[in-house]
Amino acid sequence: MQLKEFQLNAVKELFEAMEKPSRDIILKSPTGSGKTIILTYFMHQYIQSFSKTVFVWLTPGKASLEEQSKEKMDKYIHASKTKLLADVMTSGFEENDCCFINWEKLTKKGNTALRDSERTNFLEHIQNALNNGINFKIIVDESHQNNTIKADEIIKYFKTDKIIRCSATPKGYTKAATVIEIPESEVIAAGLIKKLIVINENFPQVVSTDSQINYLLDKAVKKQRQLHSAFLGLKADINPLIVVQIPNKSETLQEEVERYFESQGMNYENGQLAVWMSKQHENLEEIEKIDSPVSAVIIKQAVATGWDCPRAQILVKLRDNMDETFEIQTIGRIRRMPEAKHYESDLLDSCYLYTFDDKFTAGVKNSLGSGALEATTIFLKNEYKNISLISEQRTMVSTTRNPKKALTAIAAYIKSEFNLSGNMADNKKKLEANGFLFGENIYRNFKTGQMITLSDDLKNLNENFVIENLDTHKHGRDYHQKIGKIGMEIGIEYSFMNTIMRKLVDKKFSYSNKILALGTREVYSFVINNADRLRHIVREALAADIAQTTLKMQQKSEFEWHIPQSFLFTYDSAAKSQAVMDKNVYEGYLTSAEKRSASERKFEKFCQRNPKIEWFYKNGDKGNEYFSIVYTDNSDKQKLFYPDYLIGYNGEIWIIETKGGFDRYGNSEDIDIYTAKKFGYLKQYLDAHNLKGGIVRNDSQSDELCICMDNYNDDISSDSWQILEDVFCN
Repeated sequence: MQLKEFQLNAVKELFEAMEKPSRDIILKSPTGSGKTIILTYFMHQYIQSFSKTVFVWLTPGKASLEEQSKEKMDKYIHASKTKLLADVMTSGFEENDCCFINWEKLTKKGNTALRDSERTNFLEHIQNALNNGINFKIIVDESHQNNTIKADEIIKYFKTDKIIRCSATPKGYTKAATVIEIPESEVIAAGLIKKLIVINENFPQVVSTDSQINYLLDKAVKKQRQLHSAFLGLKADINPLIVVQIPNKSETLQEEVERYFESQGMNYENGQLAVWMSKQHENLEEIEKIDSPVSAVIIKQAVATGWDCPRAQILVKLRDNMDETFEIQTIGRIRRMPEAKHYESDLLDSCYLYTFDDKFTAGVKNSLGSGALEATTIFLKNEYKNISLISEQRTMVSTTRNPKKALTAIAAYIKSEFNLSGNMADNKKKLEANGFLFGENIYRNFKTGQMITLSDDLKNLNENFVIENLDTHKHGRDYHQKIGKIGMEIGIEYSFMNTIMRKLVDKKFSYSNKILALGTREVYSFVINNADRLRHIVREALAADIAQTTLKMQQKSEFEWHIPQSFLFTYDSAAKSQAVMDKNVYEGYLTSAEKRSASERKFEKFCQRNPKIEWFYKNGDKGNEYFSIVYTDNSDKQKLFYPDYLIGYNGEIWIIETKGGFDRYGNSEDIDIYTAKKFGYLKQYLDAHNLKGGIVRNDSQSDELCICMDNYNDDISSDSWQILEDVFCN
């Protein structure tokens, strides 16, 4: 199982949350983000680091979710100790168990899954485990459905100190809870969910129609056929699914929808239409397969929990003289990518909502923000159709990093950062002087001092240590946990990270670039005592501008790129300004364009008002249709860099990347640790093609956009940065 970078980061945050005092941990995980993969991997890693642990995974009662989750863990984690409720009733709870239990079999009134005597036995199994020193950790899946008093009563029997509640829409948690939110943007970047929810594409300002239902369904069917044709063009046998959601108790509306589809040659008999109602099921057996002949399904208000149909791409939300309550789970059903990847096409990488229900539309926007936008297709102006550049694509497409290259980069970074040499004894002294702990003891820090109020800053307290004698058996799990977390920082699994660390510091491992030569016991204590420093170091090492890599021509493919003739323009119709930016290369480009960062908005306004700038183009952030430059991190992993803007100035093409700015004290607000490396590759590209450009950031102190063009520096006061207005005033 290969986790995505954001998934590994979520695992890392879960580990950190387990060390915090709050009992409740909220995992807010967008539909399609691989929540089960994240949690099963986390459980597997956790029980290897902490003895006497049992995970209890609680799911809602419908759709056999507990069985689905268990099957996924068995598939992803080989030799995992998974159990269902029946297994627990037979053998009880045992160390390292991961138990998947249907919540309602324990709580639902009248449920006969457990008789009174069995319920007693279940509670006895819990108590026996507690008597044997077992620590229960609880995971509440789809927690928004399980926020009940009865559920909390059951959880109390486990006497747990940690409850992980996971949902796309968590509810009812306290401020004391630790919240881990998986950014939707990272799930999109990984290709697992669609880039955009396009609302009422190309609808006119005023819609005149004899039938609202027919109007919406016409749009949906036309889009479905367009999508199907595009998939076939890629030789992908995927039949996009239309989901038609009708209100509860609306038989008349259902009949009207059925008549419409019949007129289009789609019905239950020929297998192209399906229905999923509480008392009516048609053609649902294989509806989730990507090549299923079913092109549309009619459902009621709620979509069954756990329904996973990644080919669902179009939602038609109908109403019956009333507004329905918005449910984000419904939107989640059309957001998954059918093959867990993007197709580098705005058409195929988006999902579509058609509705006249303003309340539902407002709910979508409120919940998903700039992920749900109005859209229209805009076209390139004739005078810009001949603009071209050489775009680069990767040739080494790998989802993993090269451990050998990572080792080289980490060794080089540490030596550079702390001025180390080949003398191991001197290196040890230098690292000690920089705060690294050595020896065979394990240091646990604690605080002493006085606090006048509970709101006093803990930083004012004294830092003290309790010293433990190293026991390799006892602290072996500690070592495993620390190495695992260090590896998670850079997406390298435990075994590789352990080898990297051993080669760097263990005298038993040969490596030409070693920094230390410690004995086995010292290696354990060095890693455990300095884990936080080491995590930061390996992360920075892969992004640091050390021994800048120069790509050879054969390591990347190049092709002539032109600005796309048209694209799906997304915008915020509620924005106050809807002015046309006539310097944009597209006809009808508005100031309300989304998604845009603050620096991008400011830069676009600068381009529009500056008389010297002739035109500007906003580049996409993923896909062959957009302009890209290849770069590598220090583990030799190839990545694509999509500069934000192309601009025309004095007959020349400039390439501009915008980044987070500097605050009024000069501190960097850029969260991209690869900015310096991207600049190096951008500069290399500009020099090779005789072009100009740079990185633009906003200086809050002067409220000016500034540009760096020659040598990158993260200090805004350095001579590397010039005021953008001054550069474009000649």
